[in-house]
Amino acid sequence: RDQEPRAPTGEQEPYSVYFSGVVRGYTLPGETFEGFTVVQRVLRDGVYTWVVEATDDTGHTEQVTGTLTIAEADTALPELRNLTVSPPVFTPNRDGISDRARINVFVTKPYATLLVYLVGADGTRYHIAEDERSPARPGERGLHTFDYDAGVDLGADPPPDGTYTVWAEVQDAVGQRVVSTSTLTIQNGGVPRAYILNGEVEWSARSVALGETLWFTLTVENDSPIPIRTSGPPPGTVYNSDQNYATLGETIQSGVFRVGIHCENALINYPWRWAVGDSSVLVKDEEGHLYLPPFTRAVVTGGIRFVSVEGKRNPQYCWAGLIHEDVEISPVNDRVDPVFLFIQAP
Repeated sequence: RDQEPRAPTGEQEPYSVYFSGVVRGYTLPGETFEGFTVVQRVLRDGVYTWVVEATDDTGHTEQVTGTLTIAEADTALPELRNLTVSPPVFTPNRDGISDRARINVFVTKPYATLLVYLVGADGTRYHIAEDERSPARPGERGLHTFDYDAGVDLGADPPPDGTYTVWAEVQDAVGQRVVSTSTLTIQNGGVPRAYILNGEVEWSARSVALGETLWFTLTVENDSPIPIRTSGPPPGTVYNSDQNYATLGETIQSGVFRVGIHCENALINYPWRWAVGDSSVLVKDEEGHLYLPPFTRAVVTGGIRFVSVEGKRNPQYCWAGLIHEDVEISPVNDRVDPVFLFIQAP
């Protein structure tokens, strides 16, 4: 613009105003809205007076007026009804408990844009994408749902712990805008990072007789600022080789970390599993869930008593792993420190 020709200072220039008929939000006599606020609204049909007023540097003011007729305006508001957030407090840390928040809102007419985001105390916005499985398609009237994991499913750190304003904002094709708000609290948010320390496992033997027990000892390190959830059986438990975690009543639990041992002849993945610590290091929450505290190490030991030789491989490789159940077995925690084990059978 600096290179564009301009009229000399003080010379008259044309002045244009484009008006869509939308003004700051207002309410009509006897009109009330519940659960949302009207930010912008189109004027009702009728004849209006417009005024353009200008004041110069000396304080002299002049104005011109005229009339404007609005007809057949789309005055139906895009109302936001029943904005809900559940749970109101959630813990995005991949422990399988309250890891996600669901936000629902009903829009009463087709719209141009619908935004849902969190607003922190410092004004930072965290936008939330609409769920692909939302009952109503984008732009349609109906129920719209938003699934929020705070980014941890992609390995990103979530927003800091605290209470946030949930802001839902819709605008229709005319330009009418409506907002609705709620709150959502984040607690114990973070991405869990845990490892088998140094990738080392101490095995009791490389050869065992049928009926004898192969023991292991390793150290689990929680190298993250959040606790990691775990479940039994406790360290020290000895499995028979024809058993697995399910036969001991310890079924897979989403979000739980457990140490596992796998051998090549095993019929399922990591059939023998243990908690990542014992009662001396684990802490229990109000609901009885067990956690390894942040930046804590725990020694885990256990055994497998080989009561039969299954499969064709003998010897076979056996190894340890740190399993984040229903989430992942990260490469660094899979097939750790294998031992080439021979089972002496009669």
